[in-house]
Amino acid sequence: MIAIKQLFFNYKLYWPKKEWLMAIVIMFMYTNNLLAQQSKVIEGVVTSVSEGAPLPGVNVLVKGTSNGVVTDFNGKYSINASSNDVLVFSYIGFANKEVNVGNQIVVNVSLQDDTTSLDEVVVVGYGTQRKSDLTGAVSVVNVDEAKKTVSYDVGKMLQGQVAGVTVQSSGEPGGFVNIKIRGITSFNNNNPLFVIDGMIVDSPYDFAPGEIESMQVLKDASSAAIYGVRGANGVIIITTKKGKTGKIDLRYKSVVGFQNVPNNLSLTDRVGYQTITSAAEINAGLSVVPGNDPSSPLYINNVDTDWQDEAYKTGIIQNHSLTFAGGAESLNYSMNIDYFDNSSYFETPQNYDRLSTTLNLNGEKGKFRYGAKIGYTKSDKENFNEYLPGTSSVIQLLQAIPTMPVYDENRLGGYGGADNLTQRAITLNVIGFNNLIDNSNQRNRFIGNVWGEYEIIEGLKYTLRASADQLDWQTKFFNPPSDLGWYYLTTNEESALDLTSGNETRTIVDNLLSYSKEIEKHKFDVLLGWVQERFDHYNHISRGVGFEPGEISHIEYADDISAREYESTITSLSYISRLNYSYDDRYLLTANFRRDRSSLFPSKNNTGDYFSVSGAWKVHNETSINLPEVINTMKVRGGYGQLGNNTIANYGYTGTVNGFASYAFGNNLAPGTTAVSLKDPNIKWEDTETINAAIELGMLDNKLNVTVEYFEKKSTNLLADVPLPFSTGSFPASITTNAAAVKNNGFEFVVGYNNSDNEFKYNISANLGTLKNEVLKIGLDGNPINGTGSRTEVGRSIGELYVYEVEGIFQDQAEIDAHAFQSSAAPGDIKYKDLNDDGLITDDDRSFQGVSIPKYSFGLNFSSSYKDFDFSCFFQGSGGNKVINGTYHDLMLGDYVNHHTDMLDFWTPQNTDTNIPRPIIGDPNGNNRLSNRFIENGDYIKLQTLELGYTVPLKDTKIVQRARVYVSGQNVLTISNYKGYDPDFNNGGLFSRGFDFGSFPNPRGFMFGVEVDF
Repeated sequence: MIAIKQLFFNYKLYWPKKEWLMAIVIMFMYTNNLLAQQSKVIEGVVTSVSEGAPLPGVNVLVKGTSNGVVTDFNGKYSINASSNDVLVFSYIGFANKEVNVGNQIVVNVSLQDDTTSLDEVVVVGYGTQRKSDLTGAVSVVNVDEAKKTVSYDVGKMLQGQVAGVTVQSSGEPGGFVNIKIRGITSFNNNNPLFVIDGMIVDSPYDFAPGEIESMQVLKDASSAAIYGVRGANGVIIITTKKGKTGKIDLRYKSVVGFQNVPNNLSLTDRVGYQTITSAAEINAGLSVVPGNDPSSPLYINNVDTDWQDEAYKTGIIQNHSLTFAGGAESLNYSMNIDYFDNSSYFETPQNYDRLSTTLNLNGEKGKFRYGAKIGYTKSDKENFNEYLPGTSSVIQLLQAIPTMPVYDENRLGGYGGADNLTQRAITLNVIGFNNLIDNSNQRNRFIGNVWGEYEIIEGLKYTLRASADQLDWQTKFFNPPSDLGWYYLTTNEESALDLTSGNETRTIVDNLLSYSKEIEKHKFDVLLGWVQERFDHYNHISRGVGFEPGEISHIEYADDISAREYESTITSLSYISRLNYSYDDRYLLTANFRRDRSSLFPSKNNTGDYFSVSGAWKVHNETSINLPEVINTMKVRGGYGQLGNNTIANYGYTGTVNGFASYAFGNNLAPGTTAVSLKDPNIKWEDTETINAAIELGMLDNKLNVTVEYFEKKSTNLLADVPLPFSTGSFPASITTNAAAVKNNGFEFVVGYNNSDNEFKYNISANLGTLKNEVLKIGLDGNPINGTGSRTEVGRSIGELYVYEVEGIFQDQAEIDAHAFQSSAAPGDIKYKDLNDDGLITDDDRSFQGVSIPKYSFGLNFSSSYKDFDFSCFFQGSGGNKVINGTYHDLMLGDYVNHHTDMLDFWTPQNTDTNIPRPIIGDPNGNNRLSNRFIENGDYIKLQTLELGYTVPLKDTKIVQRARVYVSGQNVLTISNYKGYDPDFNNGGLFSRGFDFGSFPNPRGFMFGVEVDF
């Protein structure tokens, strides 16, 4: 008690002094805390490091609190925070960033793309999936890099961007692009299936590539089996841009460029042409034509046309697009208007232009999500003209003789031509031919897609999607009376007008039921659905023959008119299912099943079942395994599955007959019926099974990513034409049936490195794919299929080159007599090798000279940025294959058409040290038969794109948010020893794939572009 009193006394005694001290301390602490906690308004703008564009919808949160805001459509935000607070910025697809407030009142932040991309959501068949959870071979295309290739077609943009995907195209405006994924799986159609915003389309020909937001390539059955009978050739899934919540965003993009042929071939001028052709006539025992004979009064020495200089000009390519985007949570929108125009580098009207408009709508209300896509495209294409089917305008241009003028006002039509008496050359004025003929094609395409998704209970959703694809077209081919030379004369009676109009409508209804559930470490995703599809086709063809010069090209003015129609309907019904399962984010399993039923096949064979199963193991998530410190992620995956291909003509199982075939019965003709063509009533689907295994590594903080993959595809029941005896009366004398098989296998390597730690940021990605193709079966008896200089045979690759082998040139008659017999051989002719040692040079002396399918293809992308500048380049190429240079072959004929300058070194008794045979009209020895003298390596490397850009610094600008200007080159450089225009030529023929028949050269282009965000 005394102690307590004493303590109290002491306290009372010293209280005034202690109170003063404590009051000062308390006041100081309180004031400091007040100052620290005093709220202030922090403002700023959030942008993307890679693009510099503002990011709407970024979450800005005061760390450790619920105080947060979202950036508006211009990337701006405003939040109350104190100096001691930390702001956390987060956005899907970007790495989170934390910033200490301190004394700042303006905090501008640039977010870096998430280099790991482990949580990136990718679109797969009828759904989405995290990229890290994929178990199948799904390649995610770097769309920003792909778009740097300015093209009218998505397929061209894919060239070199994805391992295992090969692309062939040409420089023809609006021309066909040939795409193959992991080799050849059919003798008919090998182009992949395209799915755009959930809609199945056969070709993306009418869609604007600039609107693409993401693109995935499904390469194996594990990923594509959900598309069943449509997925054997692979699937390319495209998602277009959608609107986002916020203010209206207005974006304008424009690119204008110039295109020309990178190089001209070396052709003879007038003197060289006359020298070679005159020698060919003399060697054949003929007199020299007057036009080439200096002693003749009809000798031509005042015309020396360089047809390449006359035909090739500078073409213009331009693409302009305007995008409006915005909306609210209940409904957002994105509307795009895109105009593309490509004028040919040919001195002809063969141009291509396209106007596309799209509107994407998406919204959400409670448990109901909904959306729609509406698109319309109008395109016009002036086609190049072929005098005979299968001929090439490029070859005909190169073969045009220099003594023929381009223009001649004395001929009907005003263009020059050759004369039988003076020149004797069957040579076409390609410039005149394509300018006189009207060969136009107009297409109008409408697509519509409406969908709704309702969450019935938690995790259980029902989706209904209805889509329609309507295509209307009209073509016009008018060949007026004209005089282009003695062989190319079109009389009034031959003048013709062909009009074709038609429409195609594809409607698809998807009914999908999905369920997602997590139970502790187990996660399930289930999809069930049925798909109904109908395809209607109608075609009307009218023909009018007989027009006067200058007469209006309307069919009612023709002397004779005929017409015909064709229509068909194809229906299908499919049931689909998929199961995705994962345990503890370590073990993944995916199973797909689809049943297809189609009217294309007889009722007993009209149903096909397809399935796949695949799994993956995330090794880095195993607690019992310690990976090297350099490895951040490691995934092993593999799968097996079956796919189908229903590429067959409608009614392909039903034979046709002629009901008006009369036959002699006694002395009278009696009505009768005869078979026209025989069909296999048991025809069925083509089948493909795939095996796939891969390992994926993420290293160095996931800056370095590596994927190594092996695949094998085996296609059976391929539809092939099997010969029939002529006694069957079938025309053609063959029947299409399931009688072939083929296998493809190879490795794919993908490497990517991203470094954004410093002011100089860069990204390198490379891919390499190998391919081996082998035919396992052809027909019932294994008879090979012959192509142009090629043969498809069991045990070898499709379209492998198969030609004669050259030993040299006969120097004298004694050498001819000592050699295997060659009919009509003379000194100066080609000497062929007698491979079977039978003493005769026959077709049996041909041999395989190399595969026409590239053994490997690759791509290399490099992109970088430093402050406001950005630079990128893209290399692409392929190799390991051989090609027959058909263009060079047609310039080495040594007859009346023009020649390659190599022909000037032809053999004569005085010029024996040469490998060029003597020119001779008629070629009795067959010097120009397809042989290894025309075979070249198909290897090439291209600098496909080169781009330098500059983002204009904008300060205190309320209208323009971002502006970027750039210059780029396309098809800048080609490294190759090929003697033709381009080793990257387009040949749609499967069995003659390695033959360059005169594909339009891929042009070199230089572009100027601007991108502005308002």
